[in-house]
Amino acid sequence: MDDFILLAGSASRRLGQAIADYLDCPLGASETLRFSEGNLFVRVLENVRGRDVFLVQGTAFPANDNFMELLFWIDALKRASARSVTAVIPYFSYAKGDKKDEPRVSIRARVCADAIEAAGVDRVVTLDLHAPQVQGFFKVPVDDLYAMPVLCDAIAAKALGDLVVVAPDAGFAKKARQWARRLHAPLAIA
Repeated sequence: MDDFILLAGSASRRLGQAIADYLDCPLGASETLRFSEGNLFVRVLENVRGRDVFLVQGTAFPANDNFMELLFWIDALKRASARSVTAVIPYFSYAKGDKKDEPRVSIRARVCADAIEAAGVDRVVTLDLHAPQVQGFFKVPVDDLYAMPVLCDAIAAKALGDLVVVAPDAGFAKKARQWARRLHAPLAIA
């Protein structure tokens, strides 16, 4: 296990520890400081030189703080001579901003992808991206994992009666149809 190290940012400490427990490896030592004016400071407390680092850091609420922390971790790891940095991002904020659907707006997912690459990431692992084209915003490899099989099995194990899968809009209808098929349940589109 000396060839890689697993770290977790402040947004994903519990998940990082659960992954470490599952892999039967230690969670690397690190710290995140938040100063009174709102600035963040991250520090790797392990030698990562020449090692492959897997950094678990979600970007859910507060999205901006957690996203900036992700960038600072990647930068700190690259400056500490990690051989590679894989960002494990369980929730990729701004992924819904995947297209320019009106004038004078930002393609937010692209801006985030560019920033993650500029910080020095070598690979991204994420879960259930809002749209597949977000993977194409990166020049580094992106693994978009799917929770549907695990979640459907957990739902099915509950043996719920009168289960209906509801898509919040037509854009999610295709994915909702997959869920409904797997759960043998009817589909509704709101």
